[in-house]
Amino acid sequence: MTGRIFLIITLLSSFLRNTIAQEMGFPIPTGNSKQLFYLQRTTNKNTLIYEINYNNGNLDKENPLHGYWIRYQEDGQKEELNFIQKTFAYGIKTKNIAENQYELCFVSYKKFKMYLRLGADKKFHLYTSINQKTAELTSIYLKINGGAFWTPNIEYVDIYGLDPISRSVVKERMKI
Repeated sequence: MTGRIFLIITLLSSFLRNTIAQEMGFPIPTGNSKQLFYLQRTTNKNTLIYEINYNNGNLDKENPLHGYWIRYQEDGQKEELNFIQKTFAYGIKTKNIAENQYELCFVSYKKFKMYLRLGADKKFHLYTSINQKTAELTSIYLKINGGAFWTPNIEYVDIYGLDPISRSVVKERMKI
């Protein structure tokens, strides 16, 4: 019985996340077992994917996350972040804090901390604080309202995740 309830909650959580993205007209990236979370912005439907980064079957300890675009606005092709994007906007800064545990943040916003940890299931999971509680990060949505290339006007950021115990969807809106 507990297994069925867990499955129902998991499916409902996934449905709610998908519904939110679909209402905004954004595609939902699926089918990547290494994907930890994705980031979308109001500027277009191109999506940043962040996945676990392995090197010869082991976690790359220098760069445990790999970020790249899926260019939905074009042909849906995969494209690596360019130098400017990695260095000033969407790149991830990594700090090893213990064996199989890392503190991460965006190069452009160091206040938002994420934590990569090896779970009991022997898989890496990415956690952050959502509504002052630990949650597994699933997606980030940036509402951009004008600004310039180097200084976009970010109206708000929606952070989505899963409660690690109930697997229910949690969301927090941050004003930057």
